Amino acid sequence: MARGRAAGYDEQREQILQQAAALFASQGYAATSMNEVAQACGLSKPAIYHYFRDKYALLLEICDAHLTRLQALESEVRAESQLSAEQRLRGLIQRFVREYAQATSAHRVLTESVRHLQADDRQRVLDKERALVAGFSETLLQIRPDLDQAGLSKALTMLLFGMMNWMFTWLRSGGALDHEDMAPVVADLFMGGIGAVKTPITKSEKGLVKN
Repeated sequence: MARGRAAGYDEQREQILQQAAALFASQGYAATSMNEVAQACGLSKPAIYHYFRDKYALLLEICDAHLTRLQALESEVRAESQLSAEQRLRGLIQRFVREYAQATSAHRVLTESVRHLQADDRQRVLDKERALVAGFSETLLQIRPDLDQAGLSKALTMLLFGMMNWMFTWLRSGGALDHEDMAPVVADLFMGGIGAVKTPITKSEKGLVKN
């Protein structure tokens, strides 16, 4: 009879992924050792290998799992048939930006370390990214069908992802704005230009509202 997994296996595995993502994001994939991952998790190095065969397996899982979560979010929004195309696009922007905020390390690893993946694995990751872009582009075309004739739908979608994907390079934790503030700003800017951007409520104003 096959031996089952110990209780807490999945939780421990997820903790290892989170700690590895944080290390890869802060100091780079190449500069991080399995010893450091083990220390960050409070485990021995042999214990880490019980969950992942090597550092490369950690990188691949971090990238693939992050994209799988994004695909699930996109499917959820697209399944909300009562939404108009514009509402759907705004919903996609909001949920993606929110996910980026909750998975900052994994997102940074995906954007900065995918180059370390082997060709077949990198292609699989890139195919998932292209599928996400295609989903956004399809929603955009429902708003502006004429964009496809001009060959602009994909280009505009890539510009949108540029605004969302690289937010981590300048949006600082504890700053005046957070990802939740910026999600509607991105949507307003993309949908209506600078004149459509609404000023977010400041943190001090939020405090007054709560009080």
